[in-house]
Amino acid sequence: MSDIATVLKGEFRHPRNMHQGSGGSIHNDATASKLGFKGGTVPGSVHMDQFVPQILQTYGEAWFERGDISTYFTQATVDNEAVRVELAPGPDRARLTMFNEPGAVILEGTASVAMPDQGSELLKRMEMQEPVKHGRLRILGDIKVGDENRDLIVQVPIEHLKRTLENITETVPAYADNILPPSQVVHLAHLTRTSAMAKQKPAVGLFGALQVQHLRGPFRAGVDYRARTRILKLTESPRTENVWYDVTFQESSGDDDVGSMLYCLRFMKASSPLWAEQTAS
Repeated sequence: MSDIATVLKGEFRHPRNMHQGSGGSIHNDATASKLGFKGGTVPGSVHMDQFVPQILQTYGEAWFERGDISTYFTQATVDNEAVRVELAPGPDRARLTMFNEPGAVILEGTASVAMPDQGSELLKRMEMQEPVKHGRLRILGDIKVGDENRDLIVQVPIEHLKRTLENITETVPAYADNILPPSQVVHLAHLTRTSAMAKQKPAVGLFGALQVQHLRGPFRAGVDYRARTRILKLTESPRTENVWYDVTFQESSGDDDVGSMLYCLRFMKASSPLWAEQTAS
């Protein structure tokens, strides 16, 4: 365990929800309010960027080459809501925590340069989850563990990265060299979602957990990557159906894996007509 004196604390920042206009999504005020949220939510991927200065202070620039950040979200935030981060270094990995102004925990996580870290926050959370019983899922009922997609070409354009940096909560010099912050690695992976989740029934979804792993990094804007996706686990809670899947990347000109993304996506039962009878009772 790390000494309290070694904990690195960030200042309060005000992440922006840049997707308010996405009608029918969890980031839209009207949609989110109907589902019991206090407003359109800030994407969890945005919160990952706020830890980068503390991670680099702990591990240095090597983190962009072979490090990870693994985050499990415990509470959603809304546009401009103040949050701050803490990083507690440890012998194998750092512990990450984000708080809002009243002190509520927004996320818990880990970071390391273990490549890969088998004790990361998300791998431990996924292992603890009971697989869903056969026939229970409705939104995700047609998706099976082991489903794969291959040879999906994705890229984050340089101009997209530049627009993102205009609103990022924390910037570091590496981004000037077109290195992708964690949120943009998530965006890169999310470009495969149409293929990975093609069998999903309509429902409002949100990030439950996200993990970015660099293997032969860094990830850069303007570079084509060849991605493959794989469904790892299907789980359920009283309010959500959940899918755990990974996206692994190679540069389009090579065969070595350069990094990966691990997701937990949660789909709100109350947003689906397939659960209308149960959620109305």
